[in-house]
Amino acid sequence: MKDRVKHVFFDLDHTLWDFDKNSGLTFKKIFELNHIDVRLNEFLEVYEPINLNYWKLYREERISKSDLRYGRLKDAFNAIKVDVDDTTINQLSILYIEYLTTFNHLFEGASEVLDYLRDKYELHIITNGFEEAQERKLKNSNIRHYFKTITNSEMVGVKKPNPKIFNFALDIANANAEESIMIGDSLEADIEGADRVGMNTIFFNVRKQSLSIPYKAIDQLIEIKTLL
Repeated sequence: MKDRVKHVFFDLDHTLWDFDKNSGLTFKKIFELNHIDVRLNEFLEVYEPINLNYWKLYREERISKSDLRYGRLKDAFNAIKVDVDDTTINQLSILYIEYLTTFNHLFEGASEVLDYLRDKYELHIITNGFEEAQERKLKNSNIRHYFKTITNSEMVGVKKPNPKIFNFALDIANANAEESIMIGDSLEADIEGADRVGMNTIFFNVRKQSLSIPYKAIDQLIEIKTLL
């Protein structure tokens, strides 16, 4: 695989950028600012799977961006039986996006792996995240300079795993699918989507799931150095 790969495409959230850690710190901040009296760990325990499900619905074009931002908070508060009015939820959803990119923890090994890859391959991002937030994440975590191109779903009008976003990313990178590899944490959005357009793949099993899959998989980002 090393011999034929020229372009390495990364997902951002949950792959390089430690979304759950940064999200937790963001909620701590905005709950304090708005005097929301909840046990943070209890909230995050229910919020994280709810958020993943909302993102799945968003990928499938079944809900809008505003539905996602409101619904994931409303459902999480309902799950822990905390009554928060709609005005406050809408305000929290705005503050969440504003503050999220002020916390910029990367996964262990991210910078080391990017330093290792940068001289060997052209590096790119393909993300379903919101354009305004993703650029800030890349800049504020000091990794924007590694990437030649950034493709987000709002630019293309479709989300991973739609083949259009992968083909768009390949086109602007001037890359062929067989010379490219996609690295991401979502089997459906990143790995199966990239595989369908002929790209090589590496699944980042960040949640340490017990899976039997026909794809190369890693548990730590540093393992990429043994594959590329």
